[in-house]
Amino acid sequence: MPSFSVQILLGLALGVVLGWIALSLGKTADDADNWLTVTLSTIGSSFVTLLKAVVPPLVFTAIVASIANLRGLTNGARLAGQTLLWFAVTSLVAVAIGIGLGLVLQPGANAGVDAAEAAAPSKTGTWLDFVQGLIPANFLGLGASSSLQTGADGAVTAVTTGVSFNVLQIIVIALVVGLAALRVGTKADPFLTLNASVLAVIQKVLWWIIRLAPLGTLGLVGRAIATYGWSSLANLGTFAVAIYVGLALVLFVVYPVLLRTHGLPVMSYFRGAWPAIQLAFVSRSSIGTMPVTERVTHRNLGVPRAYAAFAVPFGSTTKMDGCAAIYPAVAAIFVAQFFGVDLSVTDYLLIAFVSVVGSAATAGLTGATVMLTLTLSTLGLPLEGVGLLLAIDPILDMGRTAVNVAGQVLVPIVVAKREGILDVEKYRGADAEDLFTEDDADADADADVATREPELMASR
Repeated sequence: MPSFSVQILLGLALGVVLGWIALSLGKTADDADNWLTVTLSTIGSSFVTLLKAVVPPLVFTAIVASIANLRGLTNGARLAGQTLLWFAVTSLVAVAIGIGLGLVLQPGANAGVDAAEAAAPSKTGTWLDFVQGLIPANFLGLGASSSLQTGADGAVTAVTTGVSFNVLQIIVIALVVGLAALRVGTKADPFLTLNASVLAVIQKVLWWIIRLAPLGTLGLVGRAIATYGWSSLANLGTFAVAIYVGLALVLFVVYPVLLRTHGLPVMSYFRGAWPAIQLAFVSRSSIGTMPVTERVTHRNLGVPRAYAAFAVPFGSTTKMDGCAAIYPAVAAIFVAQFFGVDLSVTDYLLIAFVSVVGSAATAGLTGATVMLTLTLSTLGLPLEGVGLLLAIDPILDMGRTAVNVAGQVLVPIVVAKREGILDVEKYRGADAEDLFTEDDADADADADVATREPELMASR
């Protein structure tokens, strides 16, 4: 049987072929999607839904377990601080690249899009979202929304209710519960044991789902091509080029430089992180990819499980070099140029500030559009400019999400290396296929790292 990465690539290739076939079939007589587009959409959305269904219990139990495990480490608080610091450093570099590309390529001045397409988005981001995102609405961090369907006479014919979750709120709840368990002491041992057992069961279910990733890739990529095609790139070609050049610079220049600076081989990073980067590209969801991101960070690249289980879920909501740094920087400059607004040095500093600090305001919300509206409103630019960019947003979102996830893997590696707890031998021998074996050996390895950590720190 082909390896997991090869299966993903085969799913990607087959998805492209089926997507183009579906695109060539066109709409049905009543302007609905054809059967192949519907089939691809169902396959892709079902896979992402399965992944997201596992996220809430996985995040909660993993963070509670990680806090319990971190009590064996002497530098738990410093790990958290270093993680936040490197999140900010890499985001600052990414937004600087975005600003530079926006000024050099002038995407707004070279756009062929019609101003009549300008329209305010349905969802916007504000700084109040950040505060609200930190305060749990309930113990599970769940929310519900309903929509009404009315008939020709205005009477309500159906009510549809959907349940969603806010990952940042779940992280806050898990942090509080984990810290409380530590303060309670030995009385909390049965709870922590139960939590560890639940986590093991969830992880087993998760990897059954992950094995469906090649099929999910086929559906997601096929649907993207069948629905959007590539013709919409023509009028916004310069903008799209600026985004993808910026993403490439971050992924293939900035990240490798950081790794080499810390004495780590670059190819080992890409070899180990590739399954998560692949899945992020096709799924367009950092949250949906998070289980794979955590696994490759720990299993392939040598970051201790206790730290990876904290850093990756936290990074999945706040570490977005693609969506919250490159994209809003280039897009804000595009909107300013399109509407003839001159930006000052202060405005560029504001773009950097929003990108570094404000990405957490998008936690639990949908896509980079929220982050862009937060940036535009902070600068006083017209929100209608967002409507100009929506036509190609799905195409850009694939690259943005891949870079988001790549950064969510990178920072824990850098911090673990700086703190002397990275298993360098495992990192150097990173194997992208070692994803589905049991975790017992890794648990022993993590315990050994925790035991030797004071010795490692003393030798620095």
